Amino acid sequence: MFGISPLGWLHTLGSLPAIPVAVYMFARHGRIVPRSFAGAIYFVSMLVGAATVFLVAHQLVSYVVGLATLLLVLGGYAVGRLPLPPRLARYAETICLSLSAFLLMLPTVTEILRRVPDGHPFVTELDAPLLVGFQAGLLVILVVGLSAQIVHLRRR
Repeated sequence: MFGISPLGWLHTLGSLPAIPVAVYMFARHGRIVPRSFAGAIYFVSMLVGAATVFLVAHQLVSYVVGLATLLLVLGGYAVGRLPLPPRLARYAETICLSLSAFLLMLPTVTEILRRVPDGHPFVTELDAPLLVGFQAGLLVILVVGLSAQIVHLRRR
Protein backbone atom coordinates (compact mmCIF):
# COMPACT_ATOMS: atom_id res chain seq x y z
CA MET A 1 0.00 0.00 0.00
CA PHE A 2 1.28 3.46 -0.99
CA GLY A 3 4.47 1.82 -2.28
CA ILE A 4 5.98 1.60 1.20
CA SER A 5 8.23 -1.31 2.18
CA PRO A 6 7.92 -3.06 5.55
CA LEU A 7 10.99 -1.14 6.73
CA GLY A 8 9.36 2.03 5.43
CA TRP A 9 6.27 1.26 7.52
CA LEU A 10 8.50 0.83 10.59
CA HIS A 11 10.03 4.23 9.88
CA THR A 12 6.64 5.85 9.27
CA LEU A 13 4.77 4.31 12.18
CA GLY A 14 7.74 4.75 14.51
CA SER A 15 7.98 8.48 13.88
CA LEU A 16 4.24 9.13 13.58
CA PRO A 17 3.55 9.61 17.33
CA ALA A 18 5.91 12.61 17.35
CA ILE A 19 3.45 14.67 15.30
CA PRO A 20 0.42 14.73 17.65
CA VAL A 21 2.69 14.87 20.70
CA ALA A 22 4.50 17.91 19.29
CA VAL A 23 1.19 19.58 18.41
CA TYR A 24 -0.05 18.91 21.95
CA MET A 25 3.07 20.38 23.56
CA PHE A 26 3.09 23.43 21.28
CA ALA A 27 -0.58 24.08 22.08
CA ARG A 28 -0.29 23.38 25.81
CA HIS A 29 3.17 24.75 26.65
CA GLY A 30 4.13 26.84 23.63
CA ARG A 31 7.16 24.64 23.06
CA ILE A 32 8.35 21.04 23.22
CA VAL A 33 8.98 20.19 26.88
CA PRO A 34 11.69 17.52 26.99
CA ARG A 35 11.37 16.53 30.65
CA SER A 36 7.74 15.40 30.51
CA PHE A 37 5.88 12.24 29.57
CA ALA A 38 4.93 13.75 26.20
CA GLY A 39 8.54 14.85 25.78
CA ALA A 40 9.72 11.27 26.33
CA ILE A 41 7.31 10.02 23.65
CA TYR A 42 8.53 12.74 21.28
CA PHE A 43 12.17 11.82 21.97
CA VAL A 44 11.75 8.08 21.34
CA SER A 45 9.57 8.60 18.29
CA MET A 46 11.98 11.10 16.76
CA LEU A 47 14.94 8.80 17.41
CA VAL A 48 13.14 5.93 15.68
CA GLY A 49 12.23 8.13 12.71
CA ALA A 50 15.62 9.80 12.38
CA ALA A 51 17.59 6.57 12.78
CA THR A 52 15.49 4.50 10.37
CA VAL A 53 15.60 7.13 7.64
CA PHE A 54 19.11 5.90 6.86
CA LEU A 55 17.65 2.47 6.06
CA VAL A 56 14.81 3.65 3.81
CA ALA A 57 16.12 6.83 2.14
CA HIS A 58 17.05 6.95 -1.52
CA GLN A 59 18.19 10.56 -1.83
CA LEU A 60 21.08 12.48 -0.29
CA VAL A 61 18.74 15.17 1.04
CA SER A 62 16.96 12.51 3.12
CA TYR A 63 20.23 11.54 4.80
CA VAL A 64 21.01 15.20 5.50
CA VAL A 65 17.55 15.85 6.99
CA GLY A 66 17.77 12.65 9.05
CA LEU A 67 21.20 13.53 10.43
CA ALA A 68 20.21 17.13 11.16
CA THR A 69 17.05 15.92 12.93
CA LEU A 70 19.02 13.43 14.98
CA LEU A 71 21.55 16.09 16.02
CA LEU A 72 18.83 18.63 16.87
CA VAL A 73 16.84 16.15 18.96
CA LEU A 74 19.90 14.92 20.84
CA GLY A 75 21.12 18.49 21.31
CA GLY A 76 17.72 19.72 22.44
CA TYR A 77 17.46 17.02 25.06
CA ALA A 78 21.11 17.25 26.18
CA VAL A 79 21.46 21.00 26.52
CA GLY A 80 19.41 21.08 29.73
CA ARG A 81 21.97 18.81 31.36
CA LEU A 82 24.97 20.96 30.45
CA PRO A 83 26.43 23.47 32.91
CA LEU A 84 24.86 26.46 31.17
CA PRO A 85 22.80 29.29 32.59
CA PRO A 86 19.20 28.00 32.74
CA ARG A 87 17.90 30.80 30.55
CA LEU A 88 20.43 30.10 27.80
CA ALA A 89 19.72 26.36 28.02
CA ARG A 90 15.97 27.00 27.66
CA TYR A 91 16.54 29.09 24.50
CA ALA A 92 18.84 26.46 22.94
CA GLU A 93 16.47 23.64 23.90
CA THR A 94 13.47 25.46 22.40
CA ILE A 95 15.26 26.34 19.17
CA CYS A 96 16.69 22.84 18.66
CA LEU A 97 13.41 21.04 19.33
CA SER A 98 11.31 23.44 17.24
CA LEU A 99 13.71 22.96 14.34
CA SER A 100 13.45 19.18 14.83
CA ALA A 101 9.66 19.41 14.57
CA PHE A 102 10.04 21.41 11.34
CA LEU A 103 12.40 18.78 9.95
CA LEU A 104 9.85 16.12 10.91
CA MET A 105 7.03 17.88 9.09
CA LEU A 106 8.95 18.75 5.92
CA PRO A 107 9.40 15.16 4.68
CA THR A 108 6.05 14.15 6.18
CA VAL A 109 4.15 16.65 4.04
CA THR A 110 6.30 15.80 1.02
CA GLU A 111 5.69 12.06 1.35
CA ILE A 112 1.95 12.45 1.95
CA LEU A 113 1.51 14.62 -1.13
CA ARG A 114 3.66 12.26 -3.21
CA ARG A 115 1.78 9.08 -2.11
CA VAL A 116 -1.85 10.07 -1.47
CA PRO A 117 -4.28 9.16 -2.90
CA ASP A 118 -2.80 5.74 -3.56
CA GLY A 119 -2.04 5.35 -7.26
CA HIS A 120 -2.89 8.98 -8.14
CA PRO A 121 -0.87 11.23 -5.82
CA PHE A 122 -1.50 14.96 -5.55
CA VAL A 123 2.12 15.63 -6.53
CA THR A 124 4.47 13.68 -8.78
CA GLU A 125 7.41 16.10 -8.97
CA LEU A 126 9.42 17.67 -6.15
CA ASP A 127 9.09 21.11 -7.74
CA ALA A 128 5.29 20.97 -8.06
CA PRO A 129 3.66 24.26 -6.99
CA LEU A 130 1.40 22.53 -4.45
CA LEU A 131 4.35 20.89 -2.71
CA VAL A 132 6.47 24.04 -2.78
CA GLY A 133 3.51 25.97 -1.35
CA PHE A 134 3.10 23.52 1.53
CA GLN A 135 6.83 23.59 2.25
CA ALA A 136 6.85 27.39 2.18
CA GLY A 137 3.88 27.37 4.56
CA LEU A 138 5.81 25.16 6.96
CA LEU A 139 8.74 27.58 6.79
CA VAL A 140 6.45 30.50 7.62
CA ILE A 141 4.99 28.56 10.55
CA LEU A 142 8.54 27.84 11.76
CA VAL A 143 9.66 31.48 11.55
CA VAL A 144 6.50 32.87 13.18
CA GLY A 145 6.32 30.12 15.78
CA LEU A 146 9.98 30.28 16.75
CA SER A 147 9.81 34.08 16.96
CA ALA A 148 6.78 33.82 19.25
CA GLN A 149 8.54 31.23 21.40
CA ILE A 150 11.61 33.43 21.80
CA VAL A 151 9.50 36.48 22.66
CA HIS A 152 7.59 34.39 25.21
CA LEU A 153 10.83 33.09 26.76
CA ARG A 154 12.24 36.64 26.98
CA ARG A 155 9.14 37.82 28.84
CA ARG A 156 9.41 35.05 31.46
